[in-house]
Amino acid sequence: MSDDYRDPSGNTEAFRAFVRSDEAPAPTAPPAPAANRTPLLIGGAVIAVVVIVVLVFALTR
Repeated sequence: MSDDYRDPSGNTEAFRAFVRSDEAPAPTAPPAPAANRTPLLIGGAVIAVVVIVVLVFALTR
């Protein structure tokens, strides 16, 4: 008795196309530009100046 059902997973070309599409490398995010650190550096400098001013003010009294 012949089987009229054809299993698509038995098709080698379809399997290879499926594997190729899954193995495609995911796009990577570009590295963050250095400009994103600028506000952090400015904030750190401001905090350092404030701490120094407070220490100088506290030690001179």
